[in-house]
Amino acid sequence: MAYPLKIYKRIGDLRKVSDKDFTATIAIYVDGFIEDAIACLKAIKTNTAEDVAIYVVITGTPELLDIAEQIDARTFITQITEGVGYGDAINALIKFANSKFVVVMDPSSIFEGDVMAPVIAELNKEEFCAVGWRGGLVNTEDGWRSVDDKGPGEVDVLFSYFLAVNRQDAISCGGFNARAIYYRNADIEFSLRLRHAQGRLLQMELPLRQERHHGYYDADETFRDEQSRKTYDRILDRFRGKSEILAPRR
Repeated sequence: MAYPLKIYKRIGDLRKVSDKDFTATIAIYVDGFIEDAIACLKAIKTNTAEDVAIYVVITGTPELLDIAEQIDARTFITQITEGVGYGDAINALIKFANSKFVVVMDPSSIFEGDVMAPVIAELNKEEFCAVGWRGGLVNTEDGWRSVDDKGPGEVDVLFSYFLAVNRQDAISCGGFNARAIYYRNADIEFSLRLRHAQGRLLQMELPLRQERHHGYYDADETFRDEQSRKTYDRILDRFRGKSEILAPRR
């Protein structure tokens, strides 16, 4: 059975991606660098069971190479030709996921083993609403302007290199900010939304590696810095000083 690459002009045109229910859905936003996305998809498929779906949104009209060959009964790829920002794209994938859990993941992250089994097992305990690979505690001593990686344990922030969340908790807290058209700091804002809604976040060691993060190192520097700053300014305006939402210090 052939599964087509779906093409829409705008993210608002996107509808249900699949009728099948899955245990978890991995959501990936692709802004160029299609070879990275292909390598990421192949590694996911090698290291996950068939009950884990993969939803991909490609923004704009890059050369798609052979990424359509990755489409199958659990892998769904959508292209938004007029472009779509990071927050809007991820929120759409979360909305249409047919699973209890959703993973927000960057295509620079590569599975090196069974990542999903321990993640799903942890989320099923319902002690934490989100678990991830990298994160940390907000540094309150420098005015909330940085995050310190303290290793595995409860954290304030999880990064979207790999961030798994209970889908309903993600929706209930408002999801990612639609004004975050660029990925950087959007995960911090989302994490603090979860904590503000009394969710708890856990950083875990997982069999992942990160290849070159083109979304940061090869982005237009002016665009990258301006959009990163806009998102962090929103974070400071809304959350700075609300220490009661933070995890215990360690």
